[in-house]
Amino acid sequence: MTSSSYTIAPEAYYKIYFHAAKHPHTPVNGVLLGTRDASTSTVTISDSVPLLHHWTSLSPMMEIGLDLAKQFAESSGLCVVGYYQASERVDDTSLAPVGERVAGSIRAKFDDAVAFVIDNLKLGSSESALVPYLPQPSSSSNWRPVEGSPAPFTPGSRFQLESTSIPADAAKYVLEHNLHFAFGDFDDHLEDVTIDWLRNRSCLP
Repeated sequence: MTSSSYTIAPEAYYKIYFHAAKHPHTPVNGVLLGTRDASTSTVTISDSVPLLHHWTSLSPMMEIGLDLAKQFAESSGLCVVGYYQASERVDDTSLAPVGERVAGSIRAKFDDAVAFVIDNLKLGSSESALVPYLPQPSSSSNWRPVEGSPAPFTPGSRFQLESTSIPADAAKYVLEHNLHFAFGDFDDHLEDVTIDWLRNRSCLP
């Protein structure tokens, strides 16, 4: 299993949060973009690209969205370093089978790949709403939540937010500024091609 550490930048977290907030009654998913510093074994997740909110399997639309996201990452000097998803069920933090397959395909090209599942019960709080998953040793298809002490996103953990204020800031941008309404994913782009789903600059604070 990878022993790298992971740091999430505000822009990446906000976009994941906005995606879940815009479509609270459907599953959502997307990919994480970033870089790896080999000298420190640190993966910095600097951006995220939202894919779908109408997904049930590895559909042709998912494949196309993934390819476009990978091309965008390369043009931006980044790598696709992981995957994220949220369930339509408030209490569900399991990584869906399709999520394991997508995360596994990402790991085939980036061996420190990580997956995050959104904990809907923590949305709106000052805590990170992300549950990290990593593959089990010698397996790219058997992903498990990261457990133990220290817990993810607490002091000493290998999973950190760039700033502890990010979750509370994300909630403020949704509740007070409605920035999630300006957010679009690949599904939205297919219905309105003017939606810039790869960058989503119009929703960033």
